[in-house]
Amino acid sequence: MSGSNVWSRTREKLRLFPELFAQCAEEGAVYGKCVTATTTGRQELKKDLCAKEFEALKSCFTNAPIRD
Repeated sequence: MSGSNVWSRTREKLRLFPELFAQCAEEGAVYGKCVTATTTGRQELKKDLCAKEFEALKSCFTNAPIRD
């Protein structure tokens, strides 16, 4: 496995992130609100507390159409 391939794929994903996030703003806001609500003060986020919201955001990222 070539190291340059890894960086090329990573760069491509990062290039697309702003567009994906714009298309998934609602899901991102819902996930962010869940994280905020479950981490008051210095409390750490516990695994799976926002799993449903994270899966919705992940699904949106995966299924969002990419415009070139």
